[in-house]
Amino acid sequence: MAKINPFKAVRPAKDKAGLVASRPYEDYTEGELKAQLQYNPFSFLHIINPGYKFQHEITGEKRFQLVKNRYLEFKEEEIFIKDAVPCYYFYKIVTRNDSFFGIIAAASVEDYENNIIKKHEDTIAFRENLFKDYLKVVGFNTEPVLLTYPDSPEIEKLIEEAMNTRPEYEFTTHNKETHFLWTVCEPEIVEQIKLEFGKMPALYIADGHHRCSSSHILAKESKAENPMHSGEEPYNYFMSFLIAESKLKIYEFSRLVTDLNGWSKEEFLMQLDEQFRIENRGTQVYSPKSKHHFNMYLDGEFYSLFLRKINYEFTDSLSTLDTHILYEKLLKPILGIQDVRNNIRISYIHGKNDLIEMKSEIDSGRFAVGFGMLPLTIEEIKKVADEGLIMPPKSTYIEPKLRSGLTIYEF
Repeated sequence: MAKINPFKAVRPAKDKAGLVASRPYEDYTEGELKAQLQYNPFSFLHIINPGYKFQHEITGEKRFQLVKNRYLEFKEEEIFIKDAVPCYYFYKIVTRNDSFFGIIAAASVEDYENNIIKKHEDTIAFRENLFKDYLKVVGFNTEPVLLTYPDSPEIEKLIEEAMNTRPEYEFTTHNKETHFLWTVCEPEIVEQIKLEFGKMPALYIADGHHRCSSSHILAKESKAENPMHSGEEPYNYFMSFLIAESKLKIYEFSRLVTDLNGWSKEEFLMQLDEQFRIENRGTQVYSPKSKHHFNMYLDGEFYSLFLRKINYEFTDSLSTLDTHILYEKLLKPILGIQDVRNNIRISYIHGKNDLIEMKSEIDSGRFAVGFGMLPLTIEEIKKVADEGLIMPPKSTYIEPKLRSGLTIYEF
């Protein structure tokens, strides 16, 4: 059964929460990043980009140590304050089109090891160890793993009751998102939340596979180094944001390829015709309407591609995924892309950015062809995880995306 605990978060002082919270570092343009660092001394970006203070690019373990130093400075200046008692943190994000809410808590590394917390993506050893080393030096984690759980009327009722009270934080960001956070520390509610999650046989990673794996590696190393290991040390857990399955928003990724692997347009279409029924849809933007149905943009025109099922065998949950079908029947055999994770000929656009962007990228000449599909469902993701299989890279783009710096989990 899942073990989900409260913890003592380090959080921004109430009057500075909106100034501290930041988007993921890679989401900022160079101009936006410079403006934040220059004009907002409270931004969490100062912690994760410590070299700005010295006007110097710093990497490796030296950077990790400086991240820790900046973090300690924020605590010394009481920009960050640690809660006195363990709490759950109810978090709500209202965007222009959606509203998300869930619980920030500490999830168990042991549950990850025992496949109670289930994964559906592969991880890269280099990235796992790099982030593990980062965690070991800085001693804290500020980006929760996104976990999803079966809809629970009991948990939803507790969240809704809390959301009827005054939040600890409420602020709106430049991209017109409003963020709310409630601290939930009352013993009877804490125990009820523990109990409800304890009834669940499995949770699923929606986003953050490398963070999970890195925390697992750190816990194993720390356990080996600690002869008095009890199993309840902070390194036995990792910060997570738990959201009900029905509340997730799942988008697809479109695939863009730089060339046709030496084929002429006519030869390429003939190769495709062996695996797909092809229809030219002209210049109007066209989206797929069902599973195993893809759209393609090539040479100024949209096409629909319907899988010829007579040439394809569905053997397990992975084989039914459109991302897998596209790889097996088109990207690998026709376009010669064996490694979709590292091949520089392929790029991705998540479905939140619509097909107009894919069309623009191809019309510009940067890419030769693009492919789109319907997003996967949570049921498809769970089946793959339950069977212990691994989805192709960039199979899902999942929201919500949380701000960094609002809750920090210390090891």
